[in-house]
Amino acid sequence: MTLFDLTGRRALVSGASRGLGLQMAGALARAGADLVITARDVASLEEPRRKLETHGHQVDVVALDLQHEDSICEAVEKATASGSVDILLNNAGCNIRKPAMDVRWEDWNTILDTNLRGMFFMTQRVVRSMLPRKTGRVINIGSVTSVFGYAGLGPYCASRGGVKQLTMSLADEFGPHGITVNCLAPGWFRTAQNDVLYQDEEWLNYLVDRIPLRRPGKAEDLDGAVVFLASDASNYITGQTLLVDGGISTGATRAMPKGHG
Repeated sequence: MTLFDLTGRRALVSGASRGLGLQMAGALARAGADLVITARDVASLEEPRRKLETHGHQVDVVALDLQHEDSICEAVEKATASGSVDILLNNAGCNIRKPAMDVRWEDWNTILDTNLRGMFFMTQRVVRSMLPRKTGRVINIGSVTSVFGYAGLGPYCASRGGVKQLTMSLADEFGPHGITVNCLAPGWFRTAQNDVLYQDEEWLNYLVDRIPLRRPGKAEDLDGAVVFLASDASNYITGQTLLVDGGISTGATRAMPKGHG
């Protein structure tokens, strides 16, 4: 189990004030990592910090808005001032659900600037401090939309598909320096962003019918995957997209009637 031990390592987790980001930060802390957690509103991190500190590790908080280069530079400078960053978990992201014909120019920019451009420049700044040490882990949070397309999610799907491609490019570039870059792609998990969908029982039943494990994801379903990609257990894995999706990416539509397979 020492392969999964993160004791003595420090993880920077963006978008960790709630939801899946907070859950994954907790998983890294339970595996032994110290943390730097970020959100646009640093005040929103006080309660998460207290919760995460119960695992017995150092937790620092930093403000970060991925739509602004100055914010990225300042956040990374603060995060690295008090210690090296060994693990970068690029979790922060956003979505605006609209039919393609209703998407505005500003909607596109908000989503792509946050989910893709911001992720790239965040990685660039953090990896700069990893290069001299010849080691590091970058985990980009993608989505099942990194490999699937869904109506009403055009810009979001474009951004998450870009995350998958960006992951492979950076893995090739940083691999010779001992730095791995992988994409962790959750399937359908209930979050604050998509909660309205899960209130529709008909939609939920349709979704569950397409998931071989017959349920949406639970936040804790990501714990093992994120610790694996952050730890020595994944030393020889880079450039990969790990789907944690209950099997929805098998392409199932609806359950076969009895007697038909």
